[in-house]
Amino acid sequence: MMGYLILDGITYYYQKDVFVLRNLNLSVNKGEIMVLLGESGSGKTTLLKIITGFLKPKEGRIIIDGKDVTNLPPNKRDIGIVFQNYALFPHMSVLDNIIYGLKIRKVPKAEAIKEAKELIDLLNLSGLENKRPSQLSGGQQQRVAIARALIIKPRILLMDEPMSNIDPKLRSKLRTETKKILKTYNITTIYVTHDQDDAFEIGDRIAILHVGVIENVDTPKNLLDNPKTTYVASFIGYENIIPITKIKDILSLSIDEHTNSCTHVGIKASSIKLSREPLDSNDYISLRGHVNLISYKKDKISYHISTSIGMLEAYAYDEFLKEGEAVYVNISRRSLVFLK
Repeated sequence: MMGYLILDGITYYYQKDVFVLRNLNLSVNKGEIMVLLGESGSGKTTLLKIITGFLKPKEGRIIIDGKDVTNLPPNKRDIGIVFQNYALFPHMSVLDNIIYGLKIRKVPKAEAIKEAKELIDLLNLSGLENKRPSQLSGGQQQRVAIARALIIKPRILLMDEPMSNIDPKLRSKLRTETKKILKTYNITTIYVTHDQDDAFEIGDRIAILHVGVIENVDTPKNLLDNPKTTYVASFIGYENIIPITKIKDILSLSIDEHTNSCTHVGIKASSIKLSREPLDSNDYISLRGHVNLISYKKDKISYHISTSIGMLEAYAYDEFLKEGEAVYVNISRRSLVFLK
């Protein structure tokens, strides 16, 4: 396993045989933004504490830039942290918050202020140097926290749910700004979140955690187009996950190559075409069904249709069907994703 940050066989438990992390392996490239995405209880927070040194793994190693840091204390790992609540000092000005790490390292104040000014200009914090955190917006507080973490020039930057306290209307803009900052500094970043919009907009790659195991690591596009497991497909929004035993008999193509390792097939609702007659195309599998339920999802209509392989959900942009009405569900063969 090669990478700038390597997590090698990380295992952690609070009680014997009650695992929080189990033989976890992950390699992060220099300058890469790696998102750790998972639900509550997936192990994200524990893994973050292990990387920073606040917890020691029961098994495994943490390697940064070729050096084993598993037994080093947090202050010897050269890691910057942006906390969920930003953890800014309320009694200090923006400038003093930013240079705090350099002050601890006994960097001369004039030099610290010079370095801070460069970050202040880059992060659009000019004019706020003398304000207190309570006088700032959530987005401004976040940028101050990022500046404070970056000024010490860490080898790794950890960001723990940094968008969780931001107004939803501002989050998309801040995601773009955050990614731009991280890329400008070319800093290796671990970004922890449960929010899929954060993950897919910010990450170069995403590692999806589930009960202490990394289920899938890939680019945002590859994850969306080709998830590897039923959990990942369900988690990222595949509406239809069908047991392979139900669907293989209606396919004219052979899927024997998949049946040994795959148990389900994933189908996006958006990849299904609805029609009153079956599509005359070998590119589609056409199933006759009946509309069971109609619901509305902002810009589209969701049809729940009972078929021979179970209930399927499909999207349309106009309400041309009624509940109980017969309809053909046309599934693109190219859209089928085989899952473990």
